[in-house]
Amino acid sequence: MKLQKILSRFLKLHKKEIDLSLDRINQLCEKLGNPQDKIRAISVVGTNGKNSTIQACFSILKESHIKCNVYTSPHIQKINERFVFNNEQLKDDELADLFEEVEKINDNKPITFFEILTACYFFKAAQYPDNINLIESGLFHRFDATNILKKNLASIVTSISKDHLDWLPKNEQTIDKIIFEKTSALLSSNIIVSNQSSKSTMENIKKTISQNQSNKYFFNEDFTYSMSENDFFYYEDKLGGLKLPKPNVLGQFQLENISTAIATLRNLDLNIKDDHIKNGIQKISNIARLQEISSGKLKKLVKDNLFLISGDHNEDGARVLNEYLQTLDCNKHVIIGMMANKDHEKYISYFKDISSITTVDIPNQPNAISGKKLKEKFKNVPNVSYQESIEQAIKSIPINDGDLLLITGSLYLCSEVLNLN
Repeated sequence: MKLQKILSRFLKLHKKEIDLSLDRINQLCEKLGNPQDKIRAISVVGTNGKNSTIQACFSILKESHIKCNVYTSPHIQKINERFVFNNEQLKDDELADLFEEVEKINDNKPITFFEILTACYFFKAAQYPDNINLIESGLFHRFDATNILKKNLASIVTSISKDHLDWLPKNEQTIDKIIFEKTSALLSSNIIVSNQSSKSTMENIKKTISQNQSNKYFFNEDFTYSMSENDFFYYEDKLGGLKLPKPNVLGQFQLENISTAIATLRNLDLNIKDDHIKNGIQKISNIARLQEISSGKLKKLVKDNLFLISGDHNEDGARVLNEYLQTLDCNKHVIIGMMANKDHEKYISYFKDISSITTVDIPNQPNAISGKKLKEKFKNVPNVSYQESIEQAIKSIPINDGDLLLITGSLYLCSEVLNLN
């Protein structure tokens, strides 16, 4: 309760949810003693795959007995997920104490919710100067609160595609502008660029970072992977090849994220051994990213069938999600809830050979599109129905033995599934 009251106060500090500027975060961090200047960080920017790449790095680093701090957003179930120090989430009372200390120093000055959370993270992270910090950029990057580091170990650029366009002027809602916002202000150290959805996107990234003095590593040029039929995959870079076991996360796109994580860590002087990588990629925590639900109240309704949740919410996420679904030889049922500012028609256009689609409302999310309106937008898609709640949706679907149930379209919807389950 105490923690929730503090968060409610944080939300009232600024009239806007997002106000792209570095002034407020810089001013607060200066009062805090510029803690961001005292940490070692790997920054991760991009549209899709940021969290998955961070979790792959985190798992490998833990196997290497390297202590980490991790800052990600949004959280799925609890705000504590965003605040990992010494490999562990802060407990409620620890987090409340941290928030109150920074709140007092901020002295009620206007600052956005994400900015003050980021300042809290930097303030705590500075207490562990030897740890590696894995930091996920928020919206875009150029004016993101995480972009006040003066130096870092590396910048990872994951897959970039169109998303959050409503935060850009109408005449700037292009992939070129998004690439500029995400990559033009990267620090000079090491830049590792993951696989991109198109050759033109990769070329545009190269052009944007061409004046950056970093060491640069590009997927398919400086590192790559290939599949094996025997539950192995092969990773290769200039340091040599690795025969690696199948990771514990689903989807071929995760191999791209994992390969990017491996490329990053192998090119830093961190004494990462091959066994650390082999063991680490089999212990990745990946909440709400093609996560299998294997027990709980909702799982009982699905019985012995495969039950997955995945928070993919933009067209590139839908594309790679459908690529995974196409590898499965079964009937597929999909429950979808989305935020109002997404390209709903484009999103659903990637789904092929789906037995049924059920739209639902996302509870307690005023910025979500209603399930009824979402169904109307899917009018050209066969076998679409609407149910008010997740539980009603599951009960309404004629799931037979061997079928798959997937709940997707929003991380907020996945959060609701986990809370209900």
